Amino acid sequence: MPEPLSQFTAKRQPTWDALGESLRATTTDRRSDVSMVRWQARAYRQVVADLAYARRRFPGDPVTVHLEGLVRTARSHLYRNVTRRTSFAHFVTTGFWQRVAERPKPLLVAAALLLLPGVLVGFWSHENPARAARVAQVSELSAGAGDGQVRDPDSQKVTRFDENAAFSSQIFTNNVQVSFVAFAGGVTGGVLTGFSLLFNSLVLGLVFGLGAEAGNTESIIRLVAPHGVLELSLIVVSGAAGLRLGWALLRPGNRTRVRALGEEGRAAVEMALGAGLLLVPCGLVEGFVTPRGVSLPAALAIGFGLGGAFWATVLWRGRRSPVALRAEMSP
Repeated sequence: MPEPLSQFTAKRQPTWDALGESLRATTTDRRSDVSMVRWQARAYRQVVADLAYARRRFPGDPVTVHLEGLVRTARSHLYRNVTRRTSFAHFVTTGFWQRVAERPKPLLVAAALLLLPGVLVGFWSHENPARAARVAQVSELSAGAGDGQVRDPDSQKVTRFDENAAFSSQIFTNNVQVSFVAFAGGVTGGVLTGFSLLFNSLVLGLVFGLGAEAGNTESIIRLVAPHGVLELSLIVVSGAAGLRLGWALLRPGNRTRVRALGEEGRAAVEMALGAGLLLVPCGLVEGFVTPRGVSLPAALAIGFGLGGAFWATVLWRGRRSPVALRAEMSP
């Protein structure tokens, strides 16, 4: 019968603590005491087995994260390995996607904060356009929708390369700022991250609700869809990175707060960096494709194609194979 987490931790915690303490006590001369090294090797093998069990039974729990850090430290100590440094190519093709996929709960929370309030605000603004128009003044992005100022994708096309390039650069800068605030808000315990996601959800809901009420639904979809699905996905990833950082600050679990922030902080930075890189194609689409007045089917195909490709890659490249898991735990 599987052990509950409390029983699993209570039985094995002494070994984990003893191994961690011995590693800290012998950092200057790793092999001066042969009996100690042998004991550490036996304890290391036990911790590796505990980690394998924890990953299967308690994925994403702070106990599992603590064991991952302990195994990495012990492996480096016992086998004289330095911390593994992966290449940029590995980060782009594998590492980033694994970071996104390894903690689904922060992703779900960030997605809920970004999307669900926007849906509610959209319905409210559609039914109460006068009050919603006043609320829409909180942001330049939604103020235009409140005034009925929605660009016509057919009559207001932009096809000059220099104008497209300038617009693309402006959009990319804005997207990076939004993602950075969502990520960096983690240092406030996730409060600023949550506020950032809610604010952008409010703006999104106001734009769609007021646009639908004014009869501009198709125009807004054609303007937003090509870049919007991928852009929102990346904001969710940045928000999840901030929530991971904030949770480590508030609830480090069995780790010290400094260690929890170090481990989760590195993961959060990698998630935010990867999201920032992928915001480049969002800016290119919004700067060079959207202003040319693409049709509604084309806008939807581009948007859901980019967004679907992103999440399909998360599922494909983000899953850690049994061979990779064993490689992480072996010398």
